[in-house]
Amino acid sequence: MNRVLPAAASAVAFAACAVAPAHAEISIIVSAHSSLAPPVTQVCQAFLGKIKSPTPINLTEKNPLRDEFFAKACKKDPVQVQAMWGKLIFTGTGTPPAEVDSGAAMRKAVAADPNAVGYIDRKDVDATVKVIATAN
Repeated sequence: MNRVLPAAASAVAFAACAVAPAHAEISIIVSAHSSLAPPVTQVCQAFLGKIKSPTPINLTEKNPLRDEFFAKACKKDPVQVQAMWGKLIFTGTGTPPAEVDSGAAMRKAVAADPNAVGYIDRKDVDATVKVIATAN
């Protein structure tokens, strides 16, 4: 009996490790009426406060797609992003991007502004926006 319990626990632990978390296919978007097509490096510079154009629109911190976007597209973790923005805000040299709560709100905000850039899960793309890059 003592051997069965550790074996069962090992099997459960192995199964838990084998299940990979679902990751979104992140689409970097602009308005369907926009002529913008910045490279991902320029998009990241906008999201990190290094340049003023295009106008970035961010998801709120509670949205897991935000961390995934920064990790995949900009190669930054949440602590690095917060530190960069903390410095810009403290020195008065930057204002963080506007934030929206969901992919639908992101799509709507980006579609309404031809100078805006944002990111959503690929499944949320529709005709009001165009995909300029993917971050995977």
